[in-house]
Amino acid sequence: MKTKLVLWGANAQEERVLIALELLAEVNKVKLYTFPENIATEEFSQQLMNEWRDGKTVEFPEGYTIEERELSVTDGLLPESLKVERGDVIQRAQTEWHFVVLSSKLNEAYQSELNDLQDRIEQLEKYDSSMWESLKTFWNKVQTQVREKNLFRDHANTLRDNTNALFTKLKDLRSKMDQEFEVRSKENLDKFMEILGDVERRVSEGLRLQPIFDELKGIQRNFRDSKLTRDHRSKVWERLDAAFKEVKEKRFGNRDEGSSPMDRLKRRYDGLLAAIEKMENSIKRDENDLEFQNRKIASTDGQLEAQIRKAKIKMIEERIRSKKEKLGEMQSTKTELEGRVEKQKVKDADRAKREELEKAKKEAEEKIKQQVMESAAKREEAADKLEKAAEAIKGTSTKKEEEPKEESLLSAIGTTVGEALEDVVDTVKAVAEVVEDKIEDAIDDLKDKVLGEEDEDDEKEQKEDTPKNESAEDVPSDKEEQKED
Repeated sequence: MKTKLVLWGANAQEERVLIALELLAEVNKVKLYTFPENIATEEFSQQLMNEWRDGKTVEFPEGYTIEERELSVTDGLLPESLKVERGDVIQRAQTEWHFVVLSSKLNEAYQSELNDLQDRIEQLEKYDSSMWESLKTFWNKVQTQVREKNLFRDHANTLRDNTNALFTKLKDLRSKMDQEFEVRSKENLDKFMEILGDVERRVSEGLRLQPIFDELKGIQRNFRDSKLTRDHRSKVWERLDAAFKEVKEKRFGNRDEGSSPMDRLKRRYDGLLAAIEKMENSIKRDENDLEFQNRKIASTDGQLEAQIRKAKIKMIEERIRSKKEKLGEMQSTKTELEGRVEKQKVKDADRAKREELEKAKKEAEEKIKQQVMESAAKREEAADKLEKAAEAIKGTSTKKEEEPKEESLLSAIGTTVGEALEDVVDTVKAVAEVVEDKIEDAIDDLKDKVLGEEDEDDEKEQKEDTPKNESAEDVPSDKEEQKED
């Protein structure tokens, strides 16, 4: 958007003058240059039009006047003593320049905020994620203004370059922090591997497993709070999990081999119920003992005996309190296990349904495959029958037609084709059970058509065997028939 304007006008004396306007956006003012016609030569006016408006330096001749005016939405850019031919150009420039001033102020505000972020980032000695988020928030605001075209391209480019430089600074700090974290993670990895190696050695030597199991639980707690990279954490967890499994297998045997998740949950739930029952019985015994001590303290003979019974009562009460806390934890675990059992039932039902569908799918595939094989075998058998029928037809062509007991040529063809057709029908019906039942109707239509043609051929043959209406000259003699044969 241009911030300089050049046009011809006239002063109060109606003298022609060249007017040049320059916006000073930083101070919200407009510089007004007026050149009388006698010094505003054609060459100078063209320089103002083509060079000065584009930001190039042009030397002004002597004799011009200069004036600074406040840029206002209500007041005009020109004083009343100056008139121009294109007032709309002045009005449009005033509106655009007001937007330029506001955009420049927005840019200044963003530059000030960016400078503040730059000062804070320059003081950082290590990476700060909150500073990264602040810079991201700032850049998102700038991008919003750029998309809405409230910032000029030059301003947006400057803000972008400066913001990218700060992002690069933070990335360098983060890279340095990542390297330090990698070194610390490697140290923690080596420490865990050394500890787990010692645990595995003691397990292999057959030492007492309960202390080792408790130690593994402590290692697991430390592992959760340790600073490790994803790769190092995965390596430690695999070895820690393997150590837990080995200890459990040596303590309890391989009870989970071949068992389902539901079986394992059921065993754990049943064991928990037995432990809850034992704990409740133990609390009940302690309560009975407490009641007994309370009765005895009322009939003690001396102060020392009373103090001893009070001490016993306190011990029993503390024991009851501790057992009730454990019972509460066990009840909570019971509720959790019941929820897991219900979820596992749903999972098992879904898995069983999927397995049943897969089984039905495989059975259907096997059935189709078997039926296809059977239909192929039947087609081969039908082809063999057709081939034998063709040979039989060829053999019967050499025999005499007057032998009444043998089938005629067309009868033999009809019989053979009918048998082959019956085999084809059976084969297609077997396949149609899997594909579609409507194929049977089409096969029946085809069968009727073929058998109909066979009936027509038989009728024709009978007419040729008994020629009643033909003359003697049309019927060949036996000698002529033999000759033709």
